[in-house]
Amino acid sequence: MIAADRVGASTRLECRICWYVYDPAEGDEAEQIPPGTPFNALPPHWRCPQCDAGPDQFLPLADGEAGA
Repeated sequence: MIAADRVGASTRLECRICWYVYDPAEGDEAEQIPPGTPFNALPPHWRCPQCDAGPDQFLPLADGEAGA
């Protein structure tokens, strides 16, 4: 998991494999992750919904940054 000091409750993270952005405000409907779930609170089995990468493949986005 990414260091907690780099990831706040509202930090969006981007998959460095496929550029999917996990947004805590939205959660992950497919995995029944409710909106408001911080990245560091995702269950251990959670994977990128687009490319199946593990959470260790995600990098924090700076405010206003967006993926491809």
